[in-house]
Amino acid sequence: MLHLSRRTADAFRNTGPKTDPPYVLSDDQWNLIADLFPDLPMTRRGGRPFKANRACFEGILWVLMSGARWKDLPHCFPSKSVCHSRLQQWMKDGRFLEAWQRLVNRFKSLGRLNLKTLIGDGTFAPAKKGAAA
Repeated sequence: MLHLSRRTADAFRNTGPKTDPPYVLSDDQWNLIADLFPDLPMTRRGGRPFKANRACFEGILWVLMSGARWKDLPHCFPSKSVCHSRLQQWMKDGRFLEAWQRLVNRFKSLGRLNLKTLIGDGTFAPAKKGAAA
């Protein structure tokens, strides 16, 4: 399992787009979608501090790009439950799809999107307890 410290993730972010891992957004990429994910201010009631949407988005990208399980999310990202619940919320209200489309269109306009090679993943597992598949 990959473990990146917050300092390592920040170092990746500051090295520029050519050396960034695919789950760390450049500042330009984040600025393209930041309006979809405004950070909420702390309420008077207190509670846990709000986790930054950029860190959650990058954690989601890590899971999607690596194919790993949520429980394997590196510690440099917010917790698996926070990232997963944000993904569910953003999918439900359409923000994640809008962000994905903006990013894909940006890569396409820059000529960095190659659709000649696509990979499909199918997982086949037997049904549990002898149930028919």
